[in-house]
This record gives sequence, C-alpha cells and structure tokens, in this order.
Amino acid sequence: MIARVFAAALLVPTLLAPASRPQVAAHAAPSVWTIDNTHSGVGFQIRHFVSKVRGKFKDVKGTITADEAAWQNGSIDVEIATSSISTDNDRRDTHLRSNDFFAADSFPTIRFKSTRIERSGDNAKIHGDLTIRGVTKPVVLEGAMTGIMKSAQGDRVGFEASTTINRLDYGVKWNRAVEAGGAMLGDEVKIEINVEAVRAK
Repeated sequence: MIARVFAAALLVPTLLAPASRPQVAAHAAPSVWTIDNTHSGVGFQIRHFVSKVRGKFKDVKGTITADEAAWQNGSIDVEIATSSISTDNDRRDTHLRSNDFFAADSFPTIRFKSTRIERSGDNAKIHGDLTIRGVTKPVVLEGAMTGIMKSAQGDRVGFEASTTINRLDYGVKWNRAVEAGGAMLGDEVKIEINVEAVRAK
C-alpha cells in the first residue's frame, strides 16, 4: 500500500540542483530529516469491477538520515499506522481494517526500510523492504525531488514517488467472484507518495 514517499525522500540533499532552486548550506555529518505528517500523504488505488477505488493513509511517520555530500548512501525508515486507512467510506474502511485485509489490530503498522539507493540527478530508485501484515518483501520505489527551501521550523524538502505491489504477496487475499466472470478487486495496488520532510535547526 504503500507506498514512491520513500524513494523521493532520499533525494533530500540534491543541492546540486539548478540555481533557481533555493540553496541550503551543506552539513559535514549526516542529517536527520523528519517527515511532516501534516503536509505528507501516502495514497493508493486498486481496480474495483471496471473502475478504480482510491484511498490514503493519514498517519505517516519516518526519518531520512543522509549526508548531503553523498545522499545515495543514506537510509530511510518509515512507519504507517494501518488503522489510519481512509477511502471516505466508513463501512469500507472498517472492512479494510479487519482480518480480511490489513488486520490492523494484529499488525498496527506498515513499515518500509531502505537497503540501497540508485541516484540519477534529481531522480532515484530506492530499494528496500516493505512489511505488511508481518510479511516482508523487497520493493523498488521511483521518485524525484520536488523542491527544497528554508522555513521557520528548519530546512524543508519535498518528494513524490510511486510503486506497484501485488497485495497477494502480503497475505491481503480477500475478494469476491463476479457472476459474469472474474473478481471484484484487482490484485495490483498502485502506491503514490508525496512527502515533505524537515531538518530541525
């Protein structure tokens, strides 16, 4: 479900960006950037019959630790509260939190931890381990930095990223057969991430 938050996230130190982009002074040691949950989001979409249903997770926490001189050697650690899932439909959201889907009571968090980052300018492929319902699988997030600037709270950086996973790989198997053939839900889930992270002063 998750969700390219994390791939873009390590694009933090791209201070090698064009001159039009505000510059932030380099730090000698790795810095810790904290995801601003109020201004970040992890969304997803899945096929429902012949259309798409969209949803999001409202509670996203995490840190990015990176040396701006070599951010490709940094690390990302993100946790999403499973119970924070929302599709703007209370009945459906309750079902998604149940054992048919995310089993939020037994598995309260979805987690991503990076293992390797491939950088190409402002773009990156972030390899890591995604854990859903206690099952951990490798995934690759692709993303890009969307900006960096100073604020009263500290330096801020923005990213966007996405990936696609198969929910069956994580034990999220509930479905319903359709009379005309096929199934109500698709197996592939597209995850779309927008992140704003802050480096405290």
